[in-house]
Amino acid sequence: MSPASALTVTDMSRRFDVSAPWLNRVLERKPRVWVRAVDDVSFEVPQGGCLSLVGESGCGKSTVARLVTGLYRPSEGKIAFAPGAGGKPLSVQMIFQDPYASLNPRWRVFDIIAEPLRELRLRETEVEIAARVAELLRTVGLAASDGRKFPHEFSGGQRQRISIARALASEPDFLVCDEPTSALDVSVQAQILNLMRRLQDEMGLTYLFISHDMSVVRHMSDQIAVMYLGRIVEQAPTEVLFSGPKHPYTQLLLETIPNVTDPHRDRVPQSGEVPSPLTPPSGCTFHPRCPLADARCSAERPEMLAMPNGGRVACHRVAEMTGTMARRPG
Repeated sequence: MSPASALTVTDMSRRFDVSAPWLNRVLERKPRVWVRAVDDVSFEVPQGGCLSLVGESGCGKSTVARLVTGLYRPSEGKIAFAPGAGGKPLSVQMIFQDPYASLNPRWRVFDIIAEPLRELRLRETEVEIAARVAELLRTVGLAASDGRKFPHEFSGGQRQRISIARALASEPDFLVCDEPTSALDVSVQAQILNLMRRLQDEMGLTYLFISHDMSVVRHMSDQIAVMYLGRIVEQAPTEVLFSGPKHPYTQLLLETIPNVTDPHRDRVPQSGEVPSPLTPPSGCTFHPRCPLADARCSAERPEMLAMPNGGRVACHRVAEMTGTMARRPG
């Protein structure tokens, strides 16, 4: 682990058993079926920074979030957090995607936010707990009196603010944000993103940010890792990736961003659908949709190569075009 890294993930994979029930398999003489949702993923999240995982639905990015937070265990590989302040274990919390499903509808907001304080014994008395809950509500842009209300009395954006306050209650060092704005209107998204940026600056938080929206991750991230069918196909500093994407899939994602200054720009249409993760293509999994693919792409899985621009990319054709400039990381 680099001294400046809050989290290092090495060769992490996760398989899920999606087989039919045992009796069906016996009667129909079918084998067990496994899906590899995350496949040999490695990355580092810089201390106090933000790494975003981006990709289409089903690419495995939310599974990575659950692996990092311990909701799933990896089938292979390692997840290592740096020590927190004073050598204590790093405190990790998660902000979930759906603010309507992630809050208990039977609890008042005060109790939702106070629960971590009570369970972790971060405050000694109920007076101290009440003061801390009021402080957290004000921190996320709500009123202390909102603690008396139930979640159904708030809008989606306000509920997500409550979710952020609950995550902050345990005084975390590291936040895993699983598409925290995807269920919100565009104007509300901007408010929540600005709030998260402000909290990061004020509290020195580290983010692993999950999204399918390239515009959102550009606003939030220091580094972006692009996932496709369970693998990272490109990773680079944010502005490096936006100014010179190397992998054809990254180029495809960037083409989906509306361009106000050139709305009628020429774009090369990409054919094909995302393959099923149950039967992923051989070699490079993107080759059925890739305009640059050749015979090698369908036969040989590309290695992740370090590029001169400070990024990494897994693509045979990019390696060929950059020639000797490409080298294996490390």
